[in-house]
Amino acid sequence: MRKSWWKILGVLLVASSIVMGLLGPVPVLPILHETIRNVFFHVPMWFAMVTLYLISVIYSIKYLTSGKIEHDLIAVEAVNTGILFCFMGLMTGMLWANITWGEPWPNDPKLNGSAIATLMYLAYLVLRNALDEEQKRAKISAIYNIFAFPVMIVLLYILPKLTDSLHPGNGGNGTFGDLDMDGGLRPIFYTAIIGWILVGLWIATLRYRLRLVENKRNQLD
Repeated sequence: MRKSWWKILGVLLVASSIVMGLLGPVPVLPILHETIRNVFFHVPMWFAMVTLYLISVIYSIKYLTSGKIEHDLIAVEAVNTGILFCFMGLMTGMLWANITWGEPWPNDPKLNGSAIATLMYLAYLVLRNALDEEQKRAKISAIYNIFAFPVMIVLLYILPKLTDSLHPGNGGNGTFGDLDMDGGLRPIFYTAIIGWILVGLWIATLRYRLRLVENKRNQLD
């Protein structure tokens, strides 16, 4: 129970943010209207994704310095889980864009950058599957992963701020914090961020344990 408190907390936070996000009161805003509720889902999922990618980079660095295969396994499972949240973020974002901007994928720098970043991390998994030798696979993919993370940050958070973008907080647009986040929305928003991150860490932990068992089984065979 002592080791599981954060998992229970994550589930409770996500559940409460879903209920309040769908049923709670929201401000009446032009264009956005009720779609502002998606800020409790789309944005926290991206926060969870970036957190998992960051953890993956940390353990890739640890692998290069220690050579422990467990660090490589944590890195790859953090990426696998991060990609799951990436796709959930893309789906909720496309739904939101279709309602507010009239099409699911307008020619927007942040959307295009997210597509490139997604392909970049899928290429990481393809690279791993293309290499058979364990140590070689772990070392090359770790180096790739370390370089992929800052590129992803540039694509998602730096370039959109330097160009015209439909996304809030980019291209001269105000942020949700400036325009839309009243006192009632912020607690739900922060609850959702913490909850989705904890759930993401839980999923990554489960995947790592399964990968560890599979890896040991392969060594016995």
